[in-house]
Amino acid sequence: MTLTNTAGPAAIKADYTAMVQRKRLYSGALLIVFVALLAAGFNLADRRNAGGFWDGLHKILDFPAELLGEAIGKAPALPGHLLYYFPAMLETINIAAVSTLIGALIAIVLSLLSTRGLARWPRLIPLFRRMMDIMRALPEIVIALVLIFILGGGPIPAMIAIAFHTAGALGKLFSEVNENADLKPVEGLASVGASWLQRMWLGVLPQVMPNYLSYALLRFEINVRASAILGFVGAGGIGAELRVAISWGAGRYDAAAAIFLLLFLTIVAIDQVSSHYRNRLVKGR
Repeated sequence: MTLTNTAGPAAIKADYTAMVQRKRLYSGALLIVFVALLAAGFNLADRRNAGGFWDGLHKILDFPAELLGEAIGKAPALPGHLLYYFPAMLETINIAAVSTLIGALIAIVLSLLSTRGLARWPRLIPLFRRMMDIMRALPEIVIALVLIFILGGGPIPAMIAIAFHTAGALGKLFSEVNENADLKPVEGLASVGASWLQRMWLGVLPQVMPNYLSYALLRFEINVRASAILGFVGAGGIGAELRVAISWGAGRYDAAAAIFLLLFLTIVAIDQVSSHYRNRLVKGR
């Protein structure tokens, strides 16, 4: 009996040690493969680049140094630049806000239609999930470039592109929130003859809305940055002004520095405000 009790823990320890060693071996192999792919991809990108990465590495700080030097030299003009570009920053925020609102509304519908136990048409759940996958897979900049070619430059292409991507991203998050919802209110409403829309409106949304709003605020922060980037390719907002300011070249870098500063301050402010309200929604404080 004593030998058996001694052999049991020893066998368990040996199995556990072997399992840990196998896990380390697999992790090491995956790490080696990842590093090899990273090196191969870097070499390919370096060969296709107009100039070698290592050849231009020593110049990486030249542009920031020139921009900061000119901005410091023309510091008295900075407040004027900030006021001049503030309307463009408001346009960028408006693009992000409208895109987030439209995308979130679409995401709510798609998430409810793609959640098991809540879906209006259970057999179509894979279809709605693939739709959200496609929305997430297409980058905003690709959609915006296509829409700019069709509709011309301006905020509308940026708004549609960001709303399209937001619907897919938030739809995935919302569907995960829906899976944790209590189904008892839904079943109770169904027992008294409530329609699917009534069951969702009264039985599900009150439970999940705080998490919905939290994710939507987080996405709004991301969309502010995305709208600025899309503006750089012709979709309006502060990004378009930044492209013009940089294209002026030396002598007007103070305007580009003002735009960078305005964008940074705005993103920090939005991040702080939205983080505060996300904490209040999720934690109740």
